[in-house]
Amino acid sequence: MSAEVQELGLSGQEFVMFSTDWCGYCKRLKSQLDENGITFREINVEQEMNYASFVEKVNGGNRVVPTLLFSDGAALTNPSVIAVKEKLASL
Repeated sequence: MSAEVQELGLSGQEFVMFSTDWCGYCKRLKSQLDENGITFREINVEQEMNYASFVEKVNGGNRVVPTLLFSDGAALTNPSVIAVKEKLASL
């Protein structure tokens, strides 16, 4: 289990979306998740800078959003809502 999963207290089908206010891909994915009744926690990496390093770590040094962190420690970057559903089903 990653330190971030422990710090955020993620378990089961919980996940966090790391995002920014200006990210169009984040807005689209949030809308699609809402339409599908999928709940999540959101952390804006420009407001909570301590999580920016995690986003960079899982994206080859780049601060790419949306980056999702799941309770098993897996991360998905800019996934489709279908990929999120598949990941949740595997948890």
